[in-house]
Amino acid sequence: MNKNLFLLLPIFSLLFFSCKKQEEDMPRKATGKINTISVIIDDQLWNGEVGDRIRNKFASPVIGLPQEEPLFTINQYPAKLMEGFMTDSRTIIVVKKENKNEFVIKKNQYASPQNVFHVSGKTNTAILEIIEKNAPKIIQIIKETEIAENQRINAQSLLNPIIIKNKFQISLQVPSGYLYAHQNSKFLWLKKEITSGNTSILIYQVPISSIKKAPNQIANIIKMRDSIGNLYIRGTELDTHMITEDGYAPYLFKTKLNDKETYETRGTWELKNDFMSGPFVNYAIVDKEHNRILVLEGFCYSPSKEERDLMHELESIIKSIVILK
Repeated sequence: MNKNLFLLLPIFSLLFFSCKKQEEDMPRKATGKINTISVIIDDQLWNGEVGDRIRNKFASPVIGLPQEEPLFTINQYPAKLMEGFMTDSRTIIVVKKENKNEFVIKKNQYASPQNVFHVSGKTNTAILEIIEKNAPKIIQIIKETEIAENQRINAQSLLNPIIIKNKFQISLQVPSGYLYAHQNSKFLWLKKEITSGNTSILIYQVPISSIKKAPNQIANIIKMRDSIGNLYIRGTELDTHMITEDGYAPYLFKTKLNDKETYETRGTWELKNDFMSGPFVNYAIVDKEHNRILVLEGFCYSPSKEERDLMHELESIIKSIVILK
């Protein structure tokens, strides 16, 4: 028996070290709060025009929010601290003054999923030019990564999709924290209570002719969502319903969802004759196969808290859409 045990020991040792080697070879899990980036840059550059340009590009105000909030939360670290926990961040921007002008994107360099953007320049002017040229691309990549991360978190516990699927012939990953606030054959209101208020998702469809060509697109979208607010989104008092706040003109963009032409509208809503208000994002999808405009809207009410990340969660839910055939 002792002889058999002696023979088994090398096998166990081999298995142990093999498993340990596999764990070491696996990339670390990227960590960090949503919409947060680590900027690795020496204090001298950070406190000068290079730092100003980084803040101007990556901490500019988010459009469509009633109060000013930064696009991303920036945590700055000196280059000598480029080790340990900050290398686990999903997004890292490394800025250095070196003897070459270069912009490099490295995927999963220290952890996964992760984007590490390396900016190097011989002079401050060269660094500024690289940041200016590549900022739109960097922002787009960061946004896509953060949407994917939010969708990963949402997918851990999802609402039963059958009602949404049967009503609108779509698949949508809605977290289980949402409840059905109101529904009928062509309208759904999903709502989640949070400490500071609530977040909501609306799903409905209108005739494909509802949104006409420019220059009337934004006016038609406002008219459409105000009519839905009048029908379904009401306050506790008489003659209080959701409308598009007319003090701030909404922003309109053309994009694609599920490879379909889509109108994205961002702005603020309010309850008519009431004090409640907040931000919204509205996606009107031109779904020719089903001869309709399919509308998914996210809005929140959180007067005492920041709303950037609440709206980001709603956006990530909506962007999980798959229109079924």
